[in-house]
Amino acid sequence: MGSNKPSVVMVGLGYIGLPTAALIASKEIKVTGVDIHQHVVDTINKGEIHIVEPDLDGLVHHVVKEGYLTASTSPVEADVYLIAVPTPFKGDYEPDISYVESATRALLPTLKEGALVIIESTSPVGTTEKMQAVIEAERPELAGKIYMAYCPERVLPGNVIYELEHNDRAIGGINTESTEKAVEFYRHFVKGTLHKTNSKTAEMCKLVENSSRDVQIAFANELSMICDEAGINVWELINLANKHPRVNILQPGTGVGGHCIAVDPWFIVSEFPEQAKIIRSAREINNYKTEWAIEKVKSTALQFKIDNGRDAKIACMGLAFKPNIDDLRESPALQVVDTLVNDGFNVLAVEPNIKSHNKYEIYDREDAVEQADIIVYLVAHREFANSERVKITLDFCGIYK
Repeated sequence: MGSNKPSVVMVGLGYIGLPTAALIASKEIKVTGVDIHQHVVDTINKGEIHIVEPDLDGLVHHVVKEGYLTASTSPVEADVYLIAVPTPFKGDYEPDISYVESATRALLPTLKEGALVIIESTSPVGTTEKMQAVIEAERPELAGKIYMAYCPERVLPGNVIYELEHNDRAIGGINTESTEKAVEFYRHFVKGTLHKTNSKTAEMCKLVENSSRDVQIAFANELSMICDEAGINVWELINLANKHPRVNILQPGTGVGGHCIAVDPWFIVSEFPEQAKIIRSAREINNYKTEWAIEKVKSTALQFKIDNGRDAKIACMGLAFKPNIDDLRESPALQVVDTLVNDGFNVLAVEPNIKSHNKYEIYDREDAVEQADIIVYLVAHREFANSERVKITLDFCGIYK
């Protein structure tokens, strides 16, 4: 590739694929974005976007207009192929790499000697080598003649464009030549440091980053349940403990959500069930914290009915998976609301970051507080800060810490 700019195919135009494709195209590199959904392809070719991400719409509009980014439903021949498709679960928290395999197979007709294939999708350890085997089984003449590497993204929704360009990356090839080729490619558009490793270590690195966060949050969530039993304010306790120079306990919450921290640890657990004891326990504690919160709300509502002879109206404050965003994926707050509604409780849902929801009426904060008998804080959105303690209140996210 040298100083000449490579041609690129990006398979998958979602939350990671589209911003990455647009960033690469902004460096005057020709990118063909591939997606199985025709409406996604049509939207992008009009210079528009189908996902919510700050600064992305202007960038996509620009690179499409300049002719550096085009979208298609099938791959073309290129120097570099990137795969950024989902890796969901199947069965009992087992990672499903069928999308990654489908994306790899889709490249088979256009792959040529000397091409570089990079997987960015969050994947179980060994996936890059498995995809190498798929390619070599179908195109044996390419064995040992293409380069393959794994390079996970590590970006924050809401700040994706900046982080794609500035964050460090771990880049692991199936061999040293592949690692070097991949590093050379990422230098075109990443300003962060590029750390060379092998594909298995790079795959594990992504999973470990999110598992580490999950374990730390589980400790805080476990403490919150212990403190509730002991009659201790957990927020005050953590604040005091963190005065120790080598202690840094995170804040407890309603559980753990989002498409990374609540998901990736299971990839390690499913592959290494004997060894991954703390990682599994942390996942179970964080899931249990949500169940625990639901039981707390229910028993409070039942006590209200005993005392007042009528059903309580419950205002549930926050639906997103973390503060100050509109993303509801894997959200524990939404799980609380779903369970209460399904069990026949009268719920007023409040989420300041979304205008409407396909299942629930979204109430204004003041209206909900006024109408409700019980107020339940599930997400520490900035809009809820400095709320007065009125009526019966349950605080799972530290509004009153």
